[in-house]
Amino acid sequence: MDGVGALISLQPQGIHEIAVLGAHCDDIAIGMGGTLLTLARALPGLRVHAFVASGGETAREDEERSALAAFTPGCPLEVTVESFPDGRAPEHWNAVKEALARFRRSCAPELVFAPQRGDAHQDHRLLAELVPTEFRDHLILGYEILKWETDTPQPTVFSPLADSVAREKSELLHRHYPSQVDHDWFDPESFLGLARLRGVQCRSRYAEGFLLEKAVLQLDSFAQSSGGAQ
Repeated sequence: MDGVGALISLQPQGIHEIAVLGAHCDDIAIGMGGTLLTLARALPGLRVHAFVASGGETAREDEERSALAAFTPGCPLEVTVESFPDGRAPEHWNAVKEALARFRRSCAPELVFAPQRGDAHQDHRLLAELVPTEFRDHLILGYEILKWETDTPQPTVFSPLADSVAREKSELLHRHYPSQVDHDWFDPESFLGLARLRGVQCRSRYAEGFLLEKAVLQLDSFAQSSGGAQ
């Protein structure tokens, strides 16, 4: 590996299937849309399973299905959209847990993306707390969601984005979520501004930030692959 940055890089191997989870329609796209686009193009045929806890049987579900298809070009995609009430997920803890368990049985991902535990929104936070109870042996990356609350986290993992991908993410958000464009925070400056900040923090122009739930450092495997073990 060349360069200082390569020494702290994380390069998961053998990724054929991922799970992406959100409390609301648009959470996934806002939190990790650029990473989804990057993965889809880097890994043709990547299987993507999406779980969304609210918005089922509404216009927002239609938006979500259209958006996730656009963010995963060329990927087999399965989307589950539940109908838990927006802002009231903690009142339905048992039902959310059961829905998440059903989703877990429907897929076998090597990598899982979900909200991060420190999110101030109660729906996001509940899902973040429940995901590791179902995906117990998985690499879980918690994404951040830009919003009014001052809960911006300190990411520990960064996903660099090409300039074109960062801008494509913003364009797709506006195209596929027309119900959200009147919000004062839903604009290109917001999305690109956060992506620029995360880019500065990982020596890239743009990036998305994640919090690492848990990981195992396999030093013996590294030594063998690099020829260090005889």
